[in-house]
Amino acid sequence: MRSHRSLLFSLVITMGLSVPGSHAADQPNIVCFVVDDLGYMDIQPNNPASFYETRNLQRLAESGTRFTSGYAACPVCSPTRASLISGKYPQRTGITDYIGAAQPDAWKRPTKLLPAPYRDRLLHEETTFAELLKKAGYATMFAGKWHLGPEGFWPESQGFDINQGGIDRGGPYGGKKYFSPYGNPRLKDGPDGEHLPDRLATETVKFMEAHRDGPFLAYFCFYSVHTPLIARDDLRAKYEAKAKGLSQSSPKWGQERERQVRLVQDHAVYAGMVEAMDQAVGKVLDAIDRLGLADNTVVIFTSDNGGLSTSEGHPTSNLPLRGGKGWMYEGGVRVPWIVRAPGLTKAGDVCDTPIMSQDLFPTLLELAGAPIPPDVSVDGTSLVGLLRGNTLKPRPLYWHYPHYGNQGGAPGGAVRDGDWKLIEWYEDGSLELFNLRDDLGETKNLAASLPDKVQELQAKLAAWRTDVGAVMPTPNRVKK
Repeated sequence: MRSHRSLLFSLVITMGLSVPGSHAADQPNIVCFVVDDLGYMDIQPNNPASFYETRNLQRLAESGTRFTSGYAACPVCSPTRASLISGKYPQRTGITDYIGAAQPDAWKRPTKLLPAPYRDRLLHEETTFAELLKKAGYATMFAGKWHLGPEGFWPESQGFDINQGGIDRGGPYGGKKYFSPYGNPRLKDGPDGEHLPDRLATETVKFMEAHRDGPFLAYFCFYSVHTPLIARDDLRAKYEAKAKGLSQSSPKWGQERERQVRLVQDHAVYAGMVEAMDQAVGKVLDAIDRLGLADNTVVIFTSDNGGLSTSEGHPTSNLPLRGGKGWMYEGGVRVPWIVRAPGLTKAGDVCDTPIMSQDLFPTLLELAGAPIPPDVSVDGTSLVGLLRGNTLKPRPLYWHYPHYGNQGGAPGGAVRDGDWKLIEWYEDGSLELFNLRDDLGETKNLAASLPDKVQELQAKLAAWRTDVGAVMPTPNRVKK
């Protein structure tokens, strides 16, 4: 039987009510997981045949709603992270590449285009969902990877009371990397050899214990499963043994332009990293249950871009999705999305409505009964009605990546509208049109046979770029 607090929360959300000045009685706790570089096919809820074992994500999916057309706002990390926390397309924040990538004046590659300039921090002028939830009475905590600017622009400057590990780095590059000592100025070292995913889960649990009377926001952004590819010895050994038992009837490698692309999931170290991430999620889920908070705690799980398949160790396969991190194809932008909202979601629901990173912001604010101020604009759409079982008004989703990633992709843009997806490559203006319902793997380019659909989608993409102030790459006049 649900608690009185949970029933009141359900009534508040259903009726669209909020109670000024009240907190725990009508506001849900929020736990949000964002995993780094986790592919759509890397978790068992989306891929029962996955080489990687994710039993805790399976139980989360079985208790909530799993989205099969959930997207990241960019095929690389920092832009998506800016979108998640601001509710805007990355182009409006100016963060369109991973922070640390070479700017045009430092570009040394002999490419056809110079990548567009990008902003290297999330400006204080941007309003985050943490800031608005804090104003609504929430205790707020950030744990893990931030990668949205230098010191002074870290989580504690963007609405978070507590910051465990969030700095400028895009990976765990200090100390022993995924093991203590961490060499992280916002995370005290633990015992020698302590594992980072478990430590961040422990800190999240401590925060929940301290604020069990709520409401609280725990925003847990894993450093996992980003490079460097390092796993616990026990998990690496487990998957090495598992890999030996796999049949090799399918080809292991394919080609995506100039890059090899992995076609088989059998990387033991990566598998160990995925399972350790899943164990950390399980540790937090177990604590929610132990603390008696399950009836009034919203849990959201997603990733910042698709799985890494064409570079830096090529650790995963995204098949049947094409490409991976750094690419405009589905393997680069389609990511896991799971939402459990007591009183709204039904256990085991599956939803194919397309959603995107910027939807997190308005969703959290509506769940909390906290209004978005009139001077704060967002591009996202609240998913509360969708979670309740209603339909979401159809809308196009857009991407713009005016950069050359490390994974082999080239500057380009894309739009998904219904079942149709158009990709425009900026180097030569070439176009690719796919029907995702019939061709999820994006193998059949229909652009030549459907010129009217191409024209329609290209016009929408161009108008959107103008609306968000998208900056384009420019010709590389001096190729070095």
